[in-house]
Amino acid sequence: MITKYTCNNGVRIVLEQIPTVRSVAIGIWIGTGSRNENPKTNGISHFLEHMFFKGTTTRSAKEIAESFDSIGGQVNAFTSKEYTCYYAKVLDTHSKFALDVLADMFFNSTFDETELKKEKNVVLEEIKMYEDTPDDIVHDLLSRAVYGDHPLGYPILGTEETLNTFNGDSLREYIYERYTPENVVVSIAGNVPETFIKEVEQYFGAYQGGNREESENVPSFHSNKNSRKKETEQAHLCIGFEGLRVGHEDIYSLITLNNILGGSMSSRLFQDVREQKGLAYSVFSYHSAYQDSGIVTIYGGTGAKQLNVLFETIQETLNKLKQDGITDKELTNSKEQLKGSLMLSLESTNSRMSRNGKNELLLKRHRSLDEIIEQIDQVTKESVNDMGSRVFTDNYSISLISPDGDIPDTF
Repeated sequence: MITKYTCNNGVRIVLEQIPTVRSVAIGIWIGTGSRNENPKTNGISHFLEHMFFKGTTTRSAKEIAESFDSIGGQVNAFTSKEYTCYYAKVLDTHSKFALDVLADMFFNSTFDETELKKEKNVVLEEIKMYEDTPDDIVHDLLSRAVYGDHPLGYPILGTEETLNTFNGDSLREYIYERYTPENVVVSIAGNVPETFIKEVEQYFGAYQGGNREESENVPSFHSNKNSRKKETEQAHLCIGFEGLRVGHEDIYSLITLNNILGGSMSSRLFQDVREQKGLAYSVFSYHSAYQDSGIVTIYGGTGAKQLNVLFETIQETLNKLKQDGITDKELTNSKEQLKGSLMLSLESTNSRMSRNGKNELLLKRHRSLDEIIEQIDQVTKESVNDMGSRVFTDNYSISLISPDGDIPDTF
């Protein structure tokens, strides 16, 4: 059962008690990410996430790390396009201690100048490492093709140029503007009493932030081509189609469709591209849902000389899917796979904490497992086939990384 509590300052606390486990996962979710940046501040959400681990007024960076190592716990964080999360997973006997350390990082980070310089270099190395993985970069290139100059097209890591401009003052200003109480959700899942909400409120229930003004900057889907020349052994191709926003009423029809298209080893793309033609080791599709938009992405990596054949094969797969529709077996298998993945994920306190945190932050509502399964069961062949016709049109974007960087005219 999920208990929701809103503090007087607007911070929301979501607690799911799971008395059958011995662990507790605590996550601080902030509704800010790279889409809330501008060309000058691109990457600041991610850099701030790093700096929260680099020392507070009472703990050094090493002491923060030792705090969790000494109790056999885990602590980490991540930044996405629309939110940032700091989280810990510990034994239930250490839940209060974990909360204390996370709150210390959140409120008392010093952003020491020496640590800032060191961490800028660390993030720069992260950017370089990312640049060495073309099968990752090609997805960022697709976001830029689809969203153009909209912040959803920005890279989460930022650039070397923007990174070098960040300092303690700019980080504190960003916290004041974006880490406002109404933009924060504390999600807890595990073996803790309901009174743990009061523990959280003592830390998070009174602080104040700036007056955050949200701009109505709704992104548009663009049909563009974006390529980069890079000395690689493979050509890496992404094709992007317009998807659905988070919480859309038809989202489960699209998720079912994506599963059938490229979500598993039995999917059509895997069978057509890899098993039958041997064109790629890695080929798959996925759906990215944002607050007001979404993208369905198809990825495949192949030898540069086989690029045309790969594209043609993907198009043939999509055309057949649209013309003939899905089979009864595909519908049943895909729905069972979705339900299985959902139920298996709920065996982890981390997964439950993440699910509840994201739902509260993005949707402000929580569906029970039975309600979600009912929605999946309501998906029909007709709704999936209709979704295929709606999504897979001639309005698509392409990104490519290859040895010559040339996108064929036929694409």
